[in-house]
Amino acid sequence: MLILTRKEREKLIINDNITIEIIEINKNSIKIGIEAPKEIPIIRGEIEEEIKMSNIAANKEIQTSVLNQLSRRIR
Repeated sequence: MLILTRKEREKLIINDNITIEIIEINKNSIKIGIEAPKEIPIIRGEIEEEIKMSNIAANKEIQTSVLNQLSRRIR
């Protein structure tokens, strides 16, 4: 992981097509702006974690459902 120090209104350029700008620095938070091509997904970490957990739960439900259907057919 690369760790940099930036001040308000300073930018980072990634691969010539992604710009990250420090918009505002407060006591407990930092506002950042991100410019990137539309085809590059930008997802907050906590949302990505929720999606993963939801997918795992859905997969377990499907597996349980399939197993229940198979067990009924076998009987």
